[in-house]
Amino acid sequence: MFKALVSAPMALLLAFAPVVASAQDSEPDNSATAAATQRQMRIAVDYDQTKDLEDILYLDLSNGQRVAIRLMPDWAPGAVERIKTLTRQGFYDGVIFHRVIDGFMAQTGDPTGTGQGGSELPDLKAEFNPLPHVRGTVSMARAESEDSANSQFFIMFYPRFALDKRYTNFGRVIGNMAAVDAIHRGEPPQDPTWIVQASIASDHKAQKFADVAPPAVASAGAN
Repeated sequence: MFKALVSAPMALLLAFAPVVASAQDSEPDNSATAAATQRQMRIAVDYDQTKDLEDILYLDLSNGQRVAIRLMPDWAPGAVERIKTLTRQGFYDGVIFHRVIDGFMAQTGDPTGTGQGGSELPDLKAEFNPLPHVRGTVSMARAESEDSANSQFFIMFYPRFALDKRYTNFGRVIGNMAAVDAIHRGEPPQDPTWIVQASIASDHKAQKFADVAPPAVASAGAN
């Protein structure tokens, strides 16, 4: 049974508008952030798609393009493991980008297409870290609770530093950001782009193309 993470008028990604960070915001007293800061992390993102294939996520989109995402377990081991688990279960196959805001981000990972669904796995503990939300960042969506991320994630079109240390940044697009830019906008889009197949590079799955009708679109009032 899918868990209703938020009520209909609300979106999982709470920080819709820029937030003016206070001094307290810049150094939050958050155990998850503190733990991530204290442990040694590999900061640099490797854009070489021939290396560390176990940590590359492919998204074959309905626009006929394959997007490559570098997963960063050093940044958020729990989130990366969740994404891999669900990917290998086929959870993301056929799921639309249900919330796509021009100049901000594209959100997916809800099989109901409403923004209120998730997987049957338990919610994740927050793994906030100091890595910035720049163009191409891939981060976990959540409800109001910091420990409510489950299956939904978003990809940044442009930087939004107000999200830093508030959402679990777990990866970066390393190939074909242009295909992300081409995702259809809307909340939800009238003609949504969807994930035809998600796969881990080390599993060596051939790119899959859309050969069926698009998934049903949620009602306009849902997020």
